[in-house]
Order: sequence, then C-alpha cells, then structure tokens
Amino acid sequence: MRNYLLVSTAMAAVFPGLAAAQDRPAPTATNATAPEEQANSSTGLQDIIVTAQRQREDAQRAAVAIDVLRGNALIAAGVTQVEGLSKLSPSLSISNSGTGPILFLRGVGNFTISPNSDPAIAFSYDGVYLGRPSSTSGLFYDLERVELLKGPQGTLYGRNATGGAINVIPAEPRIGELSGYASASYGNYNALTAEAAVNLPLDDRSALRISGNLVDRDGYLHDGTSDDRTKSVRVQLKVKLTPDLTVRLAGDYSHTGGRGTGASYLGNYVFNPVSHRYVFAATDMRADGVFSPDAQAYRTTVRAGTAGRRLDPLAPSPSADNSFYGVNAQIDYDTGAGVLTVVPAWREAELDLITGVASFPYHQREQDQQVSVEARFAGRQIGPIGYTIGAYYFDESIKQRTSLSLSSALSLLDQRFSTKSYAMFGRLTAHISDQLRLVGGARYTNDRKQVTGTTTSAALICTRIVAGIPSCPNAVLFPLVDSPSQLPFAFPTTPGVAPQIIAGVPSGAIIARSDRNDNSRLGNHRVTWRAALEFDVAPRSLFYTSFETGYRSGGFSPAVGFETYQPEYIDAYTVGLKNRFFDNRLQLNLEGFYWKYRDQQVNHVGIDLSGRTANFTQNIGNSRIKGFELDVQALITPTTLISTNLQYLHTRNKSFLYQQAVGTPGTPPPLTSCAVRLSATNSALYDVDCAGLPSFNSPRWTLNLAGQQTIPLNGYNLTVGVNSQFKSSRYNGFFYLPEQRVGPTWQTNAELSFGPTDSHWSIAAYVRNIENQRIAAGSVIHPTANFLVANLSAPRTYGVRGSFRF
Repeated sequence: MRNYLLVSTAMAAVFPGLAAAQDRPAPTATNATAPEEQANSSTGLQDIIVTAQRQREDAQRAAVAIDVLRGNALIAAGVTQVEGLSKLSPSLSISNSGTGPILFLRGVGNFTISPNSDPAIAFSYDGVYLGRPSSTSGLFYDLERVELLKGPQGTLYGRNATGGAINVIPAEPRIGELSGYASASYGNYNALTAEAAVNLPLDDRSALRISGNLVDRDGYLHDGTSDDRTKSVRVQLKVKLTPDLTVRLAGDYSHTGGRGTGASYLGNYVFNPVSHRYVFAATDMRADGVFSPDAQAYRTTVRAGTAGRRLDPLAPSPSADNSFYGVNAQIDYDTGAGVLTVVPAWREAELDLITGVASFPYHQREQDQQVSVEARFAGRQIGPIGYTIGAYYFDESIKQRTSLSLSSALSLLDQRFSTKSYAMFGRLTAHISDQLRLVGGARYTNDRKQVTGTTTSAALICTRIVAGIPSCPNAVLFPLVDSPSQLPFAFPTTPGVAPQIIAGVPSGAIIARSDRNDNSRLGNHRVTWRAALEFDVAPRSLFYTSFETGYRSGGFSPAVGFETYQPEYIDAYTVGLKNRFFDNRLQLNLEGFYWKYRDQQVNHVGIDLSGRTANFTQNIGNSRIKGFELDVQALITPTTLISTNLQYLHTRNKSFLYQQAVGTPGTPPPLTSCAVRLSATNSALYDVDCAGLPSFNSPRWTLNLAGQQTIPLNGYNLTVGVNSQFKSSRYNGFFYLPEQRVGPTWQTNAELSFGPTDSHWSIAAYVRNIENQRIAAGSVIHPTANFLVANLSAPRTYGVRGSFRF
C-alpha cells in the first residue's frame, strides 16, 4: 500500500475536480457552468460561492461540513447518475437497488427506497426536495455544482435529513450573454455520453437557457443488464421584471429505458438441520448477471423454498420505461429590508419496470406526484443580528402496483401513499465582533402520512415427504403475474381458509392464500435545532463548532405485527478548521465529528406474524459514529495541483435488536451472523442481536488521492492526470454475513487532455477503474432460496471525449 500511495502522489495528476472536496481550479477543463459563481483570485486556488446555508458565501467561509463538486468535474468523472458521486466524496456510499439508488453517508442510510420509507439523505434539485430517490435519474447535466452537506440538517433543510443533504444545482440563464457548450464522449461498451447547453439573451432583462443530455451504453454484465439509456432536456427562463424582482421558471423531462440495473449470483446458503447452521457455496459467476445462460442453469439446481422442487429459470427479462417531469420557479424580491425568496414546484414520475436485481422477478408500476412551496426571508442585518425565517409545505401522493414472485410465494400489492409535511424555520446570527459569530436556528416539522390498499399473498407448500424431505417435482411454481387470473392454475377465491389443492396438477402441493387490507394514518412532529460558534482566526482561517439535531419521520410496513415504525433521531457534534496559506496556494481543512444515532430505522426482509415473507422497517437500535476528515489541496506551481482527502470513520452499534416471526414448524431460523434467540416475551418471535458490529457501508478509512499536471505548449495545454480512491473493509448488506463484508479496495482513473489555453475546445482520452475491480456495492439475500446476489461497480472503461464552448 505504501508504494501505491507514493506512486499515486508522484504522478500528481487527476481529472479536474475529481478529488473529494472539489473547490479548486480545473486548468484545462471546459467550465460550462456559470463563472460568476466562482470568485477567482489572481493566483492560487479558486474560491467557490455556495448557497448551502441559504445565502451566497465562499465555501471556505461556510462554517459547515461541505463538499462542492463542480459541473465540469462531474463531466470529467463521467458522472451521469447519482451513484457516481460516491467516487468523488469519501463520505458517500451509493448502490442501485434496481428501482433506485440506496444512499448512505457515514453509516447513516437505509436499504430501501419503497414508498413506505423516506430517505435519510435529503436530495434537492434546483432548490426542490425530491421525496423519491428514484426521481434523481437524469438530472446530472449542465450543472453549476453539487453541494454535499454532511450530518443532520435540522434547521434550513427538510424533510428527514438525518444523514445529510445533496443539493444538485443546475446552471442558470445568464442575462445579456450568448454562450453555450457541448461535450461528448465515446468508449467501450458502446458508451455514448453527450450534453450541451445554449444560453440565449432575449433582451437586456431576460435570458433563455436550453440544455440536454443523452446517455446510451451497453450493459456491464454479461446478460446485458446494468446498461444506461437516459435522455433528458431542461428549459429555463430568467426575467428581471424590475431592479428588485427576478423570476426564473424551469421545466425538465427525463426518460430512462434499457434493461436496468443488474446483479450477479455470489453463491447460495443451505441450512443444515443437523448442525443447525447455514453453509455457503460460492459461485464463479461474479460478472455474469442473473439472466445469463450459466446463471439460469445454476438457478435450476437450487430448491424453491417450501415448494419441494427446484427453481425454474428467472423470467421475464428485465426492462425499464420510466419518465420524470418537473416544473419549478424561483422568485426573488428585494424588499429593502431583506430578500424574499419563494420556490414553488410540481414534480411527477411514472415508473414501469421489471427487474431481477434481487434474484427474483419484480414488476413495479408507480406514479409519484409531489407539490411543494418554500418561502424564506433573508433579512438585512439589524445591528449585530442577521436572520433568516421561512416556511415549507410538501404534499406527496404515490400510487403503486407491484408484483413479485419468490417462486414458492407470490405477492401482489395495490397501494396508495400520501404525505403532507409542514415546517417553519428560523436562524439568527449574532456578530459579537468582527471575528466572532454565534449562530442559532430551529425548525418545527409536522408530518402526516396515510396508506390505503390491499396485498394479496400466497405460498406454495409441498405436502409430500420423501426420506424426510418435501418432494413435489411436478409442482408448478408461481410465475410473475399482475393478477391471480393470469396464473396457470386456479387460485383460492377466499383467503384465510384451509389451503387449496392445485386442481389438475397431481403434485402434492397446496396453495395457502392470505390477504391484507391497509387503511392507516400516522402523525409525527419534531423540533430540531442547531447552535454554532464561528471564529475568524485569520483572514483566510475559519474555526467553527456546532451541535445539530436531525429527525426522520416514521411510517408504515406491509407486515403483520410490524405495521408501523417510529421516527429516528440523530445528534451531531462538529468541530472544524478551514485554512488557506501561502498566498492562497495551500488549502488545509479539518473536520471532527461525533454523532449519536438513535431509534435507527432499518429495512429488511423477514417473516411476519402471519407467516408471510414480508419487507418491513423497524426501529432497530442506537449507534455511535465518530471520526475526522482531512482535506489538503496544494497548488505547488501554477500548473501543478495535488490533493488528498482522508476520512477516518469509527462506527459501532451500541444496540441493534430486531425481531421476526418464527414461522411454521420446520422453518429455518433467520440467516444472519448476528446472535439469534427466541424472544423472552413472545415465543412466536426471534430476537436478532447485532450489537457491537459497525454500521453499514462505513469503511474505517477512505482515502482519495488526486492531482494534475498542466504542460504549456505554445498557446496550448497538455494535461495529464490520475486519481485513486482507497476504502478499507465494510459491510454492504443487512445480515452481516462474512460474504457481505467487502475487503479493502482501490480504484484508479487517469486522463490525458489537450486544448488551447483559452479553453474554447479540448480533446481527452480517459481510462477509469484501471485495476478492473468489480466491487460489490450492495448485496441482498433471496428470501426463500437464500441466494446471495450483489450489484457490482463498473468494470474498466476507457474512451475519448471532446468539448467546445462559445
């Protein structure tokens, strides 16, 4: 490892902006984002203006833990979806569930994006909070920057920001300017990526900006899955109606198609009733994908749960047909006493996808619609006091029809979810002196949720026992259907009665049907707050310390005995120091943090009290999260930039106890490495105790090394770069199995670019993931067949990119 670090540092080259903290210059990259957002110094590192605290300020003067990723850096890194951000920030771990991204920040997150759960990381696009993680698709083009706030956001942000916030900020129209840019790349896997924007001045008070994006790439797995077929367009109109009133209107559309995210079999767990233990048998099909011929043949060697026979090949083939729409506005009015900002928004998503990413077929048809309004007033400073006050309203409705087949079980869900959230917030800053400021803020949030709908479930049970083992080789397994009428056999007309023998199929198997009706309401409310101290140690040195609380509302689970769960909370202590030295050529930022995470919401699959396999969320436990992050950037010469970002993260479950039902006689105990015992208070439940283990997706060490060397060539620049990220071992799945522990990993990228010094055009060649490591970003267990499947990071990719601007 030591030699690797020395080599990576010595090469001193990286894609522009590819290190974790991105507030630094990109000498040769085409910067198509708004230059007015960057306060350039004549020498040294650039400053970047951010709005993370609802005010314009230099990122180095913002007394919060923040990473800033510029738009040109995202282009250079090939980031086209939210999952790519984890390559740039050591705090993030992001995988794809097949229906959307799973986000963790320093061990805070959840393994689900289902409508009965809210994300722990608040994701905002153009100032608008997005309730569904699946709606983050198709937004990463023509961006000003991405701001990543680490830790709970209990005052200025809602909703549910226990872990942090991701703010995606598009480039705005620029009044009085005719400009534009285009960038396109082509690489292996037939990967075509293109984005472009044009800024049109309509008159001296208004401008129109039109931008678009296209991603068309073959799958990274042998079965053709993990492809990307995305196209997007965005239109913005900005009008300065009066010297004090500015209105910006925006609309966007995105469509995602293709086969969607894929996964591969890593192996299968078989329960040994004699030793009362699970035995794991690994496969060698890591990059095949579950729909490849070899994977399908392997699948038919595994028993289908309670059906008493082996599985059929996985069907139908995966597909995606997802559309996303949005309209929003920003109205800024300078009243003289302060600036009033109003952000109304409407967004809708229409999803129709079939996926096998969890090794069972799943069909999701969903319509999401949200309406939100935020109004805030940033008052002029009154004496030593500055203030911001505001209010927020969020109304979300979700219609979802899902079908899933576990071969020996079938579930059909038709559900409606609604959420109404209200919030009021305020923040005061007391300027005690020119150097010292005290900050206090609070937010009151009131959430009201409702779920209605039906769930139809059935289990296929083999009653024929041969040599002590259920044996029904002629049983017909449940295919993936959207209605019981589509099944190849008669379905019980009444739930809850004696199991029905399958007529016409002499197999010895029976069907047991159970239905569930939901009509529930839930209300949560909470006051969260922040107190902070800021002190200017020197003109370019800022010390800050803060305490902030966070809250994520409770919700519903479609599981008998586990119908609701309560809010989770987090308390965060932070101390930080931001510095620039040597005429702005050296940046050294240090952050220390200590988080108390309690009543933690965790989603998992298990058996509920009706004996069904269900997906439910529980308040599982409390954990402690602590560590530090060090960011160093050095402009050694005007053409030589190196940077290092190091995060140390220590997490520990102080308590981590969840329950699931014992099930019918002969049902194996829960598959986990945690301690399992019968509940002392209810013999129908198992207690599973994972206390003492680290949090999920929380490597102890994460290191990003980056640098770039620019070589002037008579009016042109040749830039060479390399970047590398190291992560120590971590658990990427809920059950804490040894096979879900990912060992230490390295991933390295390199780029060579050439263009004129005025950056009007450039050409580049790149290679990413030089080691060709296929890292398991996330893993899940098949609920009945006990497959272990994982979705993998991208393989080695390479290609060329060209860009120009005017």
